[in-house]
Amino acid sequence: MFANRILSGMRPTGSLHLGHYHGVIKNWVELQHSHECFFMVADWHALTTNFDDVSIIGKSINEMVIDWLASGVDPEKSTIFVQSKVPQHAELHLALSMVTPLGWLERVPTYKDQLEKLSHKDLTTYGFLGYPLLQAADILIYKAGLVPVGEDQVPHIELTREVARRFNHMFGREPNFEELAKAAVKKIGKAGKQFEQLRTAYLQDGNAEALAQAHEILAASQNLGAADRERLLGWLENKGKTILPECEAKLTAASKMPGLDGQKMSKSYGNTITMREAPEAVSKKIRAMPTDPARVRRTDAGNPEKCPVWQLHEVYSDGETKQWVKAGCTSAGIGCLDCKQPVIEAVVREQQPMFERAEKYLTNPQLVRDILAEGNARAEKVARATMDDVRAAIGLGY
Repeated sequence: MFANRILSGMRPTGSLHLGHYHGVIKNWVELQHSHECFFMVADWHALTTNFDDVSIIGKSINEMVIDWLASGVDPEKSTIFVQSKVPQHAELHLALSMVTPLGWLERVPTYKDQLEKLSHKDLTTYGFLGYPLLQAADILIYKAGLVPVGEDQVPHIELTREVARRFNHMFGREPNFEELAKAAVKKIGKAGKQFEQLRTAYLQDGNAEALAQAHEILAASQNLGAADRERLLGWLENKGKTILPECEAKLTAASKMPGLDGQKMSKSYGNTITMREAPEAVSKKIRAMPTDPARVRRTDAGNPEKCPVWQLHEVYSDGETKQWVKAGCTSAGIGCLDCKQPVIEAVVREQQPMFERAEKYLTNPQLVRDILAEGNARAEKVARATMDDVRAAIGLGY
């Protein structure tokens, strides 16, 4: 497992909006400075619900990637790639589908939830049922240690862990596993003896602290190749070689980005501001927002807690501005358009650097193609190594 490696992605299904930025992309920009990040254009996933209108997928890929780059995602620090351009995703998904019980997929909470929410679509397909398994393949093909998700996606990570555990249990025992593991211990050097003692303490007494210390020794060892490291991870807990390591969920705060009507910002609600919306359009949309229904006239006092505009102040305004809004609204000292103006200015100010960063990619689309080509190659190199291990384990490595 690469504990510091992150895999995350988005489906190309239309223009990105400020909810995407505050809920996902802003976090990516921060993570790329401290983690090895793989950011994926999840076009196979887009097909699970948009198979009846694929035109939007192709049109959205470049625009979405430009939005990422405009937000500050750096192709020098992160690997940006297209899922379908790395064929190992589909290959691992197929391999995992051979050993994943159907019931595991049917019990994923979001499956029935999405069937209800998207009842206007025909989603009685294996692709829709199996998308959590494809998601597991996306993570496992890179041996990612961390996956940024909201709480609602934690069951998907748990499924990924269960699938990896089952696969390792079924295929992780090499014929000469014990000998290979003991040979790998010697490569650790002076800490090898301590590693064996800690392993014994864990297996005999269930000493969790000993297990943690043994993991630290493995992480610190500079003399182990990837295969030996994975062997020792399995041997440490009396398992086979860890072919597909289990990832961890990296919980992210739920997006608090409200839409223009006070609901969560979403294309399906028609309440969005796109990430690169023209300033005049931003102004027009925010000025047209509904406010506290009790403020019928300019002289009526209002309650910010009942006003959708206040939710945007919570995201964009500093303490002094919010205090001014509260005092002015509750006393009818300011009108609703006065209240909206600081939000308009803050949104336009936030978007300005995005326009500036996007400009070079809009004027030279080849730059985006080059970034994706390089990212696809980088991602495939990593994915191919994992798939070689998987093919060897399931008897297809001839």
